[in-house]
Amino acid sequence: MTDANIIGFVLVGAMLVLIYAGMYVAVALSVLSFVGVWLIRDDAGIAANLLALAANDAISDYIFGVVPLFVLMGLLVAVADIGKDTFEVANQLLRRIHGGLGVATVAANAVFAAITGISIASAAVFTKVAVPEMLRHGYSPSFSVGVVAGSSVLGMLIPPSLLLILFGVLTEQSIGDLFIAGVIPGLLLAFAFAGGIVLMAVFKPAWVYVNPSAEHAVEEKPLMGLPEIASKIFPIVLLIALVLGGIYGGLFTPVEAGAVGAAGALLIAIAKRRLDLKGLWTVLVETAHITAAVCFLIIGASLYSRMLAISGVTEMLRVLIVDTGLGFPGLLAAFVVVVLILGTILDSSSIMLITIPLVLPALVGFQTDLIWFGIVTVIAVEVGLLTPPFGMAVFVIRATLGENSPITLQNIFAGAFPFAVIMVIVLLLVIAFPQLATILL
Repeated sequence: MTDANIIGFVLVGAMLVLIYAGMYVAVALSVLSFVGVWLIRDDAGIAANLLALAANDAISDYIFGVVPLFVLMGLLVAVADIGKDTFEVANQLLRRIHGGLGVATVAANAVFAAITGISIASAAVFTKVAVPEMLRHGYSPSFSVGVVAGSSVLGMLIPPSLLLILFGVLTEQSIGDLFIAGVIPGLLLAFAFAGGIVLMAVFKPAWVYVNPSAEHAVEEKPLMGLPEIASKIFPIVLLIALVLGGIYGGLFTPVEAGAVGAAGALLIAIAKRRLDLKGLWTVLVETAHITAAVCFLIIGASLYSRMLAISGVTEMLRVLIVDTGLGFPGLLAAFVVVVLILGTILDSSSIMLITIPLVLPALVGFQTDLIWFGIVTVIAVEVGLLTPPFGMAVFVIRATLGENSPITLQNIFAGAFPFAVIMVIVLLLVIAFPQLATILL
């Protein structure tokens, strides 16, 4: 092992320590990568030039326009109360089945995910919309928040997805192909969640309800007529047709689809009188904050991947995998286990930014289908949104509930556990049957 290899491995370990200690991921990636290149090349000037190149090259591509556009669309959709309308329609259609409100939450989240690529937005919206309704109908607090936490991850798998965009950037894969590949696994996960809820309601009613008969003791709201249902569902169908239909039909590139979707969401929010000038400014500022954070992360990841290449760490890992005879199955198993472990302490983007540059050369050497691997990665990474101690979706739900809510973090983690198990099962299915991700390509 050379000195450069040692420096590279030490800095990867130091990076995990700093991130776990609370340092912002982009800062940790950039600073340690800068220091690593400086130590390896013994020249601060080279390290500075590499940092400048990474900052310029990493986000100069036209495809990065997709990030602010889809973020803007997602925030406008949330402001327009489309999530609430979707939930109300799904609730009416599914109210008669066991665990109907839970299934309605999953269905609404799946539709909401098709017009916004941010799981955190889904968690916040449906905590306000679905949790009070489920509690009113006698569902247990843990189950109510667990359903929202579990189904919120659909926002990062069903396209458009911010994580799929990030994976496409890191691996230089087609974002449109990644979106198409996410459709069937996303729907499979949604149906698995719905099936799990029905099974829990039938065989473990004490887990689902405070009192198994309480759901039917609450007076139902008057049923909506077809015109009202149509008025609530039309904006959703229109946006999905514009964005996903445009991409899959070859009418738009992902960037153009993002622009069309953002414009459509803006018009819908205005038409529904949910958006004034102050609200629009708030949405634009929030879009800028999220976009800037994503861009800094990508710049840091670009520098990090270059430092790893210079140190020889990635090549050493590739040779090690080949020499030990683990092959691709061994690499995949190790990768999934590491991602699941990192999910207990890091957020989704950080996990992807740290792990993908490490394994990418080996994946290329094994001639891996990177589109399929992207779907596997996103599912594995998203399990981390539900696992303690750093389940991002869980913390978002707790914050949205408010300080006076009796529902604790432990309640949310407990409620989310069955859905994390279902996600792992779906992950294994996608690994065993890659066609689930590639059949539409």
